[in-house]
Amino acid sequence: MAKSILDIRTELTENIGKSVKLVAYESRNRIIEKVGTLSQTYPSVFVVEIAEDQESVDRVSYNYTDVLTGAVEIDFRS
Repeated sequence: MAKSILDIRTELTENIGKSVKLVAYESRNRIIEKVGTLSQTYPSVFVVEIAEDQESVDRVSYNYTDVLTGAVEIDFRS
């Protein structure tokens, strides 16, 4: 990913609507891996919609600092 928060925000804004693989390091032993769609970017956070089944959609949001520090990793899928 990019080197600054502005670069991260710009790259995520350009990829709204694309499928992403999200890896979040929540605590020492807890790693969350999900596949979803980047739905929105805001001044401080971005939102990923995760559809686990046809009837419900979960949304998770993280701030750009999480990506910068490596607490969250995002991989754009084709």
